[in-house]
Amino acid sequence: MKVRIKFSKHGAVRYIGHLDIMRYFQKSMRKSGVDIAYSTGYSPHQIMSFAQPLGVGMESDGEYLDIEMASEENCEDIRRKLNSVMVPGIVIENVVALPDDAGNAMASVAAARYKISLKSGDCFNLALIDALSGFLDQNEIFITKETKKNTLIVDIKPGIYEASFDESGLFFTCFLDASSGGNIKAITVIKALCDYCKIEFKPLDYMVCRLDTYANKDGALVPLDKV
Repeated sequence: MKVRIKFSKHGAVRYIGHLDIMRYFQKSMRKSGVDIAYSTGYSPHQIMSFAQPLGVGMESDGEYLDIEMASEENCEDIRRKLNSVMVPGIVIENVVALPDDAGNAMASVAAARYKISLKSGDCFNLALIDALSGFLDQNEIFITKETKKNTLIVDIKPGIYEASFDESGLFFTCFLDASSGGNIKAITVIKALCDYCKIEFKPLDYMVCRLDTYANKDGALVPLDKV
């Protein structure tokens, strides 16, 4: 039995890195009594895979991990058991059974939706709001991407599926390519918009929340727990 678990991550736990989150869930599986399967061999480990690492300092409403069960178990019971041992800030939102031929969570990721706000609680600069339409109407949106080996000039326009400010100007939401071949960070879009407006970009001013993570199902992008 393969199971996909959706969880949210808010508050102080947003400063916990991905490797520590992996270790935390390994301990939580044991503590909760969920009958997770283990690999065979000299060093057995829990059969578990996460959809996509979340950057340190980011919050999320839609994180995913897949586990393989050693026995059949009701999905609602799994959710209840895990929530009974979760620390404040992490909540198991949903648990669904997967077909045997389902791809793992990491390989399935195609897109993600984000919400960005200012840590100060203020509205976004009116110049950014007014410029968004023209920014998105460009044929190309080039950014400079630093890698370990070199510097690349990348066009992110094809990977920006949606972007908008809410009516109050407090939030910026965007729906972006999150596949392994074209992964775009939400903060990169804000920086590109600031550059377009010739406004100084201060990355520490922003709070980023991943609203959900999506897979491609029959040509449509759907949340990973709906595949």
